[in-house]
Amino acid sequence: MTDENEHPERDLKGRRFYRAEQEAAFTDKGTPDTPQTRHPAYRLAFRDTDFLLREELRPVRFQLELLKPEMLLEEAGVGSTLVMYGSARIPAPDKVDELLASATDENRAVAERLAEKAKYYQVAYDLAKLVSDKAIIQEGKRQFVICSGGGPSIMEAANKGASDAGSESIGLNIVLPHEQAPNPYVTPYLSFQFHYFALRKMHFLLRAKAVAVFPGGFGTLDEFLELLTLIQTGKMKPIPILLFGKDFWSRVVDFDALAEEGTINKADLNLFRWCENADEAWGHIAAFYKL
Repeated sequence: MTDENEHPERDLKGRRFYRAEQEAAFTDKGTPDTPQTRHPAYRLAFRDTDFLLREELRPVRFQLELLKPEMLLEEAGVGSTLVMYGSARIPAPDKVDELLASATDENRAVAERLAEKAKYYQVAYDLAKLVSDKAIIQEGKRQFVICSGGGPSIMEAANKGASDAGSESIGLNIVLPHEQAPNPYVTPYLSFQFHYFALRKMHFLLRAKAVAVFPGGFGTLDEFLELLTLIQTGKMKPIPILLFGKDFWSRVVDFDALAEEGTINKADLNLFRWCENADEAWGHIAAFYKL
């Protein structure tokens, strides 16, 4: 009998074409140095960063940004997520004194309002830890894995709660003109960086089985309202949407007025549930899924 290790080309199950990484290795060690091979045109297309960044390659970059997190989350055994949206400006409770001490007369009122919301950092932490402690696994995949935007404040609280429960968590960061980095509690191999907001928002919801929304600004509003729109229009099946901070949200968005004006149905106000603490939020999730 012929040894397949001696003649791998005779293996019926073997590949007939080299993998991309093998081809790349061939070019690294076996390409002669000539004017032709030194020119960018000779680079393998998938290793040519300048080529990949061309304007015409935007559809390819879209696809890559869709595929990479999807493939890595699947390989990591993430079945579903609890997504947590919220402000990047609300201080942690232990940072309140520092915030107030640095406030000027001009911005003191704003600093005091942010300080009042520090309690939501703790609530976000409590919810993430409570859910992570449950360590729910179904069909071999982890359920309700904590997922945040990977940044500071409410996002940090979410990842920290999961970390303190000994669980992994996801961070979906976005490239911005100013310098930033993921918070230190995101699981390194579940920390992703996006160029396109649209693809980032898609990944927030692809695996989401519940979403917790804390007080926030334009970004949080954008994510929250898009989620409501997707469910209201039937593009996405209903999931628990947990809205924290009734005083805050009722002040910045007059939901009842939208219904009274007829621009949404009164029943649309039932798409989300008001919450103020972690137990209340988990109660809504557990009731929805009959856990």
